[in-house]
Amino acid sequence: MPILSLFALPFRAPLVGVLFLVALVMGNHWTVNQSIYAQNQSISVDVFWVIQLIQVIAVVVVFTIPDLLMRQVSMLMASSRVITLVVTLLMVIVLGLYVMRLHRLTDVMILASAVLLARLDLIRIGIVPPPLLTIVGFTAVLLSGIGIGWALPNPASTLLTEAAVAL
Repeated sequence: MPILSLFALPFRAPLVGVLFLVALVMGNHWTVNQSIYAQNQSISVDVFWVIQLIQVIAVVVVFTIPDLLMRQVSMLMASSRVITLVVTLLMVIVLGLYVMRLHRLTDVMILASAVLLARLDLIRIGIVPPPLLTIVGFTAVLLSGIGIGWALPNPASTLLTEAAVAL
C-alpha cells in the first residue's frame, strides 16, 4: 500500500504543499511580470521562461543534495542529515538576506528555502528517498505548480475588471 501513503503525504508533510503553493505563486508572478522582466534583461519572453525553468531545476538539484555537497566542507555536517539541512538552511537565509538586499535572485532564495523546508519535513516524518527520486519529485511539484500558476489569470486585472463593472 505504498501508493496510498502518497495520498496522506500532504497531511503528514505539509511543507510539501507549501512548496507547491510557492511554485504556484511564483508561476503566476512570473507570468504577470514576464514582459517587464524580458524588457529589463533585453531578452525574448521564451528565453525568459527557459531561464526561469533552468533556474528552478538548478535550485532543486543543488538544494536536494546538500549532504553530498556539504560532505566536502565538513564531516560534522555530513554525519547527520538534519544538521546538514539546518546549516544549509541557515546559510541560505543569511545569503538570501544579502541577495534580497541587492534585489537580485530573490526568487531563487524563496524557492531554495521552500525546497529545503520540504526536505526537512520529509526527513522529520521518516521519508528519505534517494537523491535522484527526490530531485524528480520536487521538480515535478515545482513545475506543476508553476504551470498552474502560469495558467491562472492576473489577480490585479481581475480586481480592476470587477471594479470597472461595479462602477
